[in-house]
Amino acid sequence: MTTPAVLAPTVSIVIPAYNEERTIRACVVAAIEQTEPADEIIVIDNRSTDGTRAVLETLKSEYPDAPLLILEQNEFQGLIPTRNLGFDHAIGAVIGRIDADTVLEPDWVAEVRRVFSDETVDGATGPMIYYDMPLRRFGLRADDGVRRAILKLARDYHFLFGSNMALRASAWRDIREHVCRDEADEMHEDIDLSIHLFQRGHRVTYAPKMVAGMSARRLDDAPRDYYHYVMRWERTYDAHGITDPALRVPMVVFASIYPVLKGVRWNQVRRSTTAR
Repeated sequence: MTTPAVLAPTVSIVIPAYNEERTIRACVVAAIEQTEPADEIIVIDNRSTDGTRAVLETLKSEYPDAPLLILEQNEFQGLIPTRNLGFDHAIGAVIGRIDADTVLEPDWVAEVRRVFSDETVDGATGPMIYYDMPLRRFGLRADDGVRRAILKLARDYHFLFGSNMALRASAWRDIREHVCRDEADEMHEDIDLSIHLFQRGHRVTYAPKMVAGMSARRLDDAPRDYYHYVMRWERTYDAHGITDPALRVPMVVFASIYPVLKGVRWNQVRRSTTAR
């Protein structure tokens, strides 16, 4: 008896954007030029005041056959309501979520389809390449190693990473009314998603071949701003009443490696400036 083939799930990619005219083109082009095309690419412009919308309209003209949908979210300023609008509009069985400075590897959609062909998987996240840092492939191996270690230490909780994640549309519908609005913008929205998926019994997995590139531009922030960003982990856990010290590991790791990454970033910028 022949076992029926499992159909690969449809995939929507959701990209929230606010004043991203410098990065949005590379982000969308990489999402379009996949070895297996996405079924839908949704960019949600959240009150941008720069040339983000003009870049998107140009891309619509350049790629008329691409499944590119441009939406606006003007009611609220913020990532969460903008993300939610994109998730709610997505037609795919799986919803990919990336940032406006993310540059997907060419086989990202194919890998997402492969991962979600396992019907027990409701969410997935993968490693990052910091494309504007030196030794990118070494950085990918290091990032993969750090994420594997964090997952092992965190035990039952498997974290989604907002720059490179996907979740099943049915899982989103299940947690939609439970996710936090975070009007004060104090939490990590991807960790909030992860917590609610876990609490509702959804399985999240780490997919090491689901690779995306991201900018290291956060390292350009002042140390005080960077550490305030890192402390979003603490504030997210506090908001959910989570006290397990093992879940503080990501916060400790990213705070600890900051001086090293900052030094590498500074040397790169200095050499670039000197070469001009």
